[in-house]
Amino acid sequence: MALKHQPRLIGEQDYLASERTSAIKHEYIDGQIYAMAGSGKNHDRISGNIFARFHAHLEKTACTPFSSDIKVKAGGDFFYPDVTVVCNDKTDDEYYTDSPIIIVEVLSKSTCKADQTFKRLAYQNLPSLREYVLIEQDFVDVEICRKERHWQSEHYYLGDEVYFAAIDLRMPVETIYARVINDDMREFMSRRNEEPNRDES
Repeated sequence: MALKHQPRLIGEQDYLASERTSAIKHEYIDGQIYAMAGSGKNHDRISGNIFARFHAHLEKTACTPFSSDIKVKAGGDFFYPDVTVVCNDKTDDEYYTDSPIIIVEVLSKSTCKADQTFKRLAYQNLPSLREYVLIEQDFVDVEICRKERHWQSEHYYLGDEVYFAAIDLRMPVETIYARVINDDMREFMSRRNEEPNRDES
């Protein structure tokens, strides 16, 4: 989601209290709040696909996936990742966590810079985090940065299978992008629909 700056300083506790009654979500960075704009259909399709698969996979475990309504506290800042997985929550607050093992952000033109720079650094400083996942929505590209590999980027494309090591889950890139409408998926679906005709000939 895109951020719209509202330039006023606010204390952490005041931010948390006001956020509980706010009609829109705000992220909290360096004592300032940033209103979050709404997301589009492709964004929701991707985050929904990820959340649904995580939810089914983790159903009988101690780990819980959360959607973008749950904040992550990173240092003194608060963000709303698109999907998180938490296995051992260190907070008593119902509205945020500071101990995710996986964070997923779906990128857009308005958010990619923040997600790839200062948010990346903030998240990777969380002791609990094992995997940071960035997913493009305008084309097919899934990037995973793993703590055990010193946060080096790994990229996955159509035909690949993504391995979420933190929860021992394999997920085809095609599943992540199910029902997403962009040029890469149009071409992929067109080729796949042509394959039966080739077999018949």
